[in-house]
Amino acid sequence: MATGCSSLPDDGTSALNSLRPTELAKGWELLFDGSSLAGWRGFGKPEAPSQGWVVEDGWLKHQAGGGGGDLITRKVFTNFQLNFEWRIAAGGNSGVKYFIDEQRRSPIGHEYQLIDDRTHPDAAHGPKRQTAALYDVLGAVKYGPTLPAVVHQSRITVYGRKVEHWLDGDRVLSYELESPWLMAAKAQSKFRDVLGWGTKFPTPILLQDHGDEIWFRNVKICPL
Repeated sequence: MATGCSSLPDDGTSALNSLRPTELAKGWELLFDGSSLAGWRGFGKPEAPSQGWVVEDGWLKHQAGGGGGDLITRKVFTNFQLNFEWRIAAGGNSGVKYFIDEQRRSPIGHEYQLIDDRTHPDAAHGPKRQTAALYDVLGAVKYGPTLPAVVHQSRITVYGRKVEHWLDGDRVLSYELESPWLMAAKAQSKFRDVLGWGTKFPTPILLQDHGDEIWFRNVKICPL
């Protein structure tokens, strides 16, 4: 998928939660500044939550049982490459969602699953509920279970009708919006009756409050 927004993984020499000159030149935008919730708000709310989500040592962290609800970006995107780093607590479950429509009054969308593949019971249901899956619809191709406490690099790319999920430098899932294959998979999922699921529209990026501890950093996006 040609995007024009290619970005090398962090080699450890760049400042966290910052953009390199080459990224700025290509139009990258930082979604998390490393020190605040600027640019984010609660799902269905005008402001960011006052609890649950905190900034800690350069990470955007959701505290276990802290509440606060899901976070969404104030901006929406249509074609984009989203990069982010994350780690999750043992037994944790969360996700990054896109194609979110607040008129549904529920944060239903396409979810890049983030989970402790070894110990969270939902992961035992199989690949469709494991890390980097299109949650409950399509499983990702991985080389082993995703472990807690390890920092992982992920990417979501949407270009036209093509969507890709990447994990630690590998493309692990690709699909086409509105395709018969996707719609058949949707019909076997919990989203079977959700109108508009599987179609494309401008969307915020959502970080899920699943009640567990999860950390995000280097969250950045390049509109294509």
